[in-house]
Amino acid sequence: MMNTILYATDYSEDSATALKISHLLAKKFGSKLFIMHVFDVPLSLASPVSVSYMNKEKRLIVENRSKLKEFCTEHLGDAWQENNTNFVVDEDGSAADCILEKAIKYNVDLIIVGTKGASRVKEFFLGSTTKALIKKAPCAVLAVPEMHNIGTFETIAYATDFEQADIFAIRRLIPMAKLFNSQIRLVHITTPNEYAGEQQMEWFKDMLQQKVEYDNLEFDLILSDNVFKELQEYLNKKNAAMLAMLERKNNNFFEKYIQQDMVKKMVSDITVPLLSFNVSGL
Repeated sequence: MMNTILYATDYSEDSATALKISHLLAKKFGSKLFIMHVFDVPLSLASPVSVSYMNKEKRLIVENRSKLKEFCTEHLGDAWQENNTNFVVDEDGSAADCILEKAIKYNVDLIIVGTKGASRVKEFFLGSTTKALIKKAPCAVLAVPEMHNIGTFETIAYATDFEQADIFAIRRLIPMAKLFNSQIRLVHITTPNEYAGEQQMEWFKDMLQQKVEYDNLEFDLILSDNVFKELQEYLNKKNAAMLAMLERKNNNFFEKYIQQDMVKKMVSDITVPLLSFNVSGL
């Protein structure tokens, strides 16, 4: 279950979709929702320990709490008031570190962020923050691109590498799938030179059926030299509304077969929400 969800925003229009999905999931799960913004304190001659600095910081906290509520009202109407919603603002040191600190403090089950920011500089920054969260978060991270239609997650794709840890991640995914009556399509995309792919898939199917109680599962094995391109085409072909994967300590599903720069493109170019489970948090 997801008892607590943390959504972080930079007030950009691109992050509004992530807000809507945060509100939708919080309402479906009956979760406590924390809505967070990490703000910058403008440079000044005042020392961080001076009274004027502390007064400025306090004023910025009040202003940003108000701005967060305005942002929610703009994109959700008054519906956000129906949920158990809490507003959190923090001073910028490292956005990722601030978010991770609050995730630990509030025992968060899911962090939700957008994949783009308010400007070219912020877009790069937020992308870096998202990737840092995926690597370090003690809970699942949902990275959401700007979308016109949220949908109801009828189909969720899970990129599997046929590992034991995948089963634990899939078990974490199933409560969400049940809420939306989703079909989970487990896809393994690998290069043609990998051997015994079909045998591995049959072994994984058997193990999954023993440990997971969910009937609406499908399996796809695809051989391709261009894993990233093939995955994008697969998501479109199957009309998948979300992609889930397992982030491992040393490598992930994509890093095993494609270059590092393509992994970085994943967060930037993905056209559906990307749900990442960190192996250390399973």
